[in-house]
Amino acid sequence: MGTIKSCRDTSKSYSNLRSPTPPPVTFSTSRFETVNGSHEFKINGYSLNKGMGIGKYIASDTFMVGGYAFAIYFYPDGKSVEDNASYVSVFIALASEGTDVRALFELTLLDQSGKENHKVHSHFERRLESGPYTLKYRGSMWGYKRYFKRTVLETSDFLKDDCLEIHCVVGVVKSHTEGPKIYSITPPPSDIGQHFGKLLESGKLTDVNFEVDGETFSAHKLVLAARSPVFRAQLFGPLKDQNTECIKVEDMEAPVFKALLHFIYWDALPDMQEIVGLNSKWASTLMSQHLLAAADRYALDRLKLLCEAKLCEDVAINTVATTLALAEQHHCFQLKAVCLKVIALPENLRAVMQTEGFEYLKESCPSVLTELLEYVARVTEHAVITCSGYGNGTVLDGSYVNGRRVRQRLY
Repeated sequence: MGTIKSCRDTSKSYSNLRSPTPPPVTFSTSRFETVNGSHEFKINGYSLNKGMGIGKYIASDTFMVGGYAFAIYFYPDGKSVEDNASYVSVFIALASEGTDVRALFELTLLDQSGKENHKVHSHFERRLESGPYTLKYRGSMWGYKRYFKRTVLETSDFLKDDCLEIHCVVGVVKSHTEGPKIYSITPPPSDIGQHFGKLLESGKLTDVNFEVDGETFSAHKLVLAARSPVFRAQLFGPLKDQNTECIKVEDMEAPVFKALLHFIYWDALPDMQEIVGLNSKWASTLMSQHLLAAADRYALDRLKLLCEAKLCEDVAINTVATTLALAEQHHCFQLKAVCLKVIALPENLRAVMQTEGFEYLKESCPSVLTELLEYVARVTEHAVITCSGYGNGTVLDGSYVNGRRVRQRLY
């Protein structure tokens, strides 16, 4: 019995030596980020606003960023009396109700000569020094009383045809705190495009037909109307087509319309070479050109941007002039800049001028030739300008085929 009692006493002594169980550790993270938005404000008839008086301003339309409305205020005669109307003033103002709205700002006066020597005042670049600016109430402003001396402005490249262009960026600071999650659920990626795509492939429940270049395509009115405002007007508007048994689509080839429907249903670009039936970069580029024009025609902005990005990546000597004309006609400014820079390179210019696309460019977009000459002059002035990041501009696609000068057929 004595032995048993001794064992129990030992157990108690060990129990007293054990450390208490540590409390559970919890955590949280506070995240700060900016919700960015931009606005371009064009002032036509600048000279007509001179003399309106110190403190008088021209206001842009309001624009929303991060749930708040903002506006650009331009003071032709300056904002303050002490500046004696020698300077123009530019401010960004909070145009909606709000208290202590913290934001970063950037104001850019656009150089309209094409030299891209823009006048930029950026709060974003100084955020580590002073932090975001606080707009305390509606009407609070950030900007510059002495933004630009009037006499200098009026003889500069920022003023063209009595017009000024101001670009602003606003970054509203948002914050949220994240705590520990007590679950781990990973939702699968969205497959709505798969469902709609299979609906198109099945051909079931279609209620409208299109005849395109001798081929017939069946589709669903509601899907087309939901995706394109042009189709919505054509199918349901006051001037809708009465005969939906067969709507004839002019000035478009069948593979292009097929690719257009593929995007509308699948929300993704099709395999360009598969649709055309030709395994070459030239065929893919040609399809992208046609599809960009179709996207602009039916107001499919996302498709238009996807085609623009693909054409930027696939610039080649034998197609760049046609692509430049397309960019000018459909207002694709980034694609236009890429094409101009590629063509202006001394090692590319002569070869591009010998293509049929260059003849089409001269006939259809003569004003672009002036811009091209400016780029060429700039390249000559600076001796060498590389074209890194602008696709294969210096490579001649060996699959070039002598076809029609304007938008060669796809098959």
